[in-house]
Amino acid sequence: MPPSLTPPFPPLDPGPSSWDLGALVATAEPGEDLIAAGGDLDPSTLVDAYRHGLFPMGLGKHGKGPIGWWSPDPRGVLVPGDLRVRKSLRKVLKRFEIRIDTAFDEVMASCGDPTRTGRWITPEVTAAYRRLHDLGWAHSVETWLGGELVGGLYGVAIGGLFAGESMFHNVRDASKAALVGLVELIAADGDERRLIDVQWRTDHLASLGVNEVGRADYLAALGRALQAPPVDFRGA
Repeated sequence: MPPSLTPPFPPLDPGPSSWDLGALVATAEPGEDLIAAGGDLDPSTLVDAYRHGLFPMGLGKHGKGPIGWWSPDPRGVLVPGDLRVRKSLRKVLKRFEIRIDTAFDEVMASCGDPTRTGRWITPEVTAAYRRLHDLGWAHSVETWLGGELVGGLYGVAIGGLFAGESMFHNVRDASKAALVGLVELIAADGDERRLIDVQWRTDHLASLGVNEVGRADYLAALGRALQAPPVDFRGA
């Protein structure tokens, strides 16, 4: 794959969405994760979806269509100040190198590896987020060891929100290292409005400080995060 080019900053305007995504969230039932199905993966749709607390994931086998639009209730979130890094993990992190946006395509390919259990990233999803990357909205946080990509994550950054989409590791703790690197980057200015959305809390993520909040609380925190200035990933 060709090397990723540095995405523009500030991100380029994708234009207005063709869908009224805000209305979908406003009418969602408490405890209901799946909000709607259909639509498209155009950049304008995706950016507007994240602004309203939605993200896409296909409803078919291995993530195939139709597109599902999700707003988990409760939602897994990581407030940067809540990050927990145990002493044993802190020691391990020193051997990794964290890079930003140098291997976006490779990170997406690894996250979408067809041999992974529960895979959901289709070629259409990969192409959609590559377009977001080209516009400056999607970013990769990469863990390198000995010049080799061994872990990472990708997601969408809007204002003070980073919506994580997927992560992978080929070496133990490499995905944790990427998450720690992400937190250190977006928390560097000390703005307490910043928020990392991880969609659903898992035991793996909970060990790093991820908590669950109800949809109303998430949307309130999202509104505050969107008012924060965007992070310039180019300087990382």
